[in-house]
Amino acid sequence: MNIPFLDLKRQYNLIKDEINDAVMDVLDSQKFILGEKVEEFEKNVARYCGAKNAIGVASGTDALLLSLKAHNISGKVLTSPFTFFATAGAIYNAGAIPQFIDIDPKTYNMSPDGLENVIKKYENVSAIIPVHLFGQSTDMDPIIEIAEEHDLTIIEDAAQSLGAEYKEKKIGSINTSCFSFFPSKNLGCLGDGGMITTNDDELAEKIRTLRVHGSKPKYYHHMIGYNSRLDAIQASVLNVKLKYLDKWTDARIKNAMNYNKYLKDLINLELPEMHVRGKHVYNQYTIKVKSDLRNNMKEFLGENGINTSIYYPLPLHLQPCFSFLRYTKGDFKNSETACNEVLSLPIFPELKKEEIKYVTDTIKNFVFN
Repeated sequence: MNIPFLDLKRQYNLIKDEINDAVMDVLDSQKFILGEKVEEFEKNVARYCGAKNAIGVASGTDALLLSLKAHNISGKVLTSPFTFFATAGAIYNAGAIPQFIDIDPKTYNMSPDGLENVIKKYENVSAIIPVHLFGQSTDMDPIIEIAEEHDLTIIEDAAQSLGAEYKEKKIGSINTSCFSFFPSKNLGCLGDGGMITTNDDELAEKIRTLRVHGSKPKYYHHMIGYNSRLDAIQASVLNVKLKYLDKWTDARIKNAMNYNKYLKDLINLELPEMHVRGKHVYNQYTIKVKSDLRNNMKEFLGENGINTSIYYPLPLHLQPCFSFLRYTKGDFKNSETACNEVLSLPIFPELKKEEIKYVTDTIKNFVFN
């Protein structure tokens, strides 16, 4: 049996006619940049998240960058070292300096423990970017409390977590939040795409201006902005897919529960832990395998036709490009351990139960043979 890590063709074939019709509508209109399709999708996302405003941009990375610029963030920004590079890259490219907070080893998200001490350690801290990794919310209440005490801006990196909830509130409904529609995400487009949600009307208008070179009206530039617009084709495709997102999320959760059922109590293997105060949408289903076994298990699964992935093999504080921050190995032990032990299994909604059973049986063969 051959099981891909992600099979976008299965999803496409189920809604092929709707996707094709949506693309053809844009081609027939010949209106490709912003416009009605983008505005419709922005309204749909704002309604879905429970936010006043949603602004479409060119990518999840740009969503972070434009949010930082719109908030006038400078100085130091606290975030997780266990995340995709874009989180810290956007901080640096916005003119700020990333500083890191270690993760909770169970949820892989920023640990509020020690956050207060780090803020006291550094001067000129201006913002916190918690990352809702793998589809699960960070524990936000203590982070919000600390941010309010120190007058810090919160920008949420929710690239993997559209539809996730914290205390029955959807991610994107409270603070400035940044989403990605990269094809591998729970809601993916045909290339790159991103979105920013906010309840601040003035901030939303500033972001809308920044995404079109800082012009308002056209050709009159009151700030130096960017070319970062969600295009009409992507918005049209995403409008179709958004109708199915909750159904797909339910399927991901069901797949995760099946994995949990088949893999429980295996030695040398730790299953994802769901935060009791949130809804996990499982952009990834990530297990932990003891570091001396992880790479061998990945190879064994691959030899048996099962594709897996490692998110992420090297934490941000040890990336060569951030050597100027002068972090060293051992500074963030939970993140470093995670990089050596995590392994993500196929979790896409169209995955069949028999395929999950094959994956788990193969894992058992590796563990017990």
